[in-house]
Amino acid sequence: MEVKIKGIYRHYKGDYYIVEDIATHSETLEKMVVYRALYEDSPLWVRPYDMFLDEVNKNEQKYRFELQDIKSKHV
Repeated sequence: MEVKIKGIYRHYKGDYYIVEDIATHSETLEKMVVYRALYEDSPLWVRPYDMFLDEVNKNEQKYRFELQDIKSKHV
């Protein structure tokens, strides 16, 4: 599975987030997902790439974050 930059993801607890970018940790070279909540005035968050894609099987959702198929109202 691959994380989509600018993709909207649903966290298994119910809130929605947008992936801003993929970054690389300067010391470990680990890939990190940079994301922001789509509510209030949310700060940027960062989570290890593999953890972002973890399987959790909670609240009828298989993954910690699941990409949403949100269509534009403009065609």
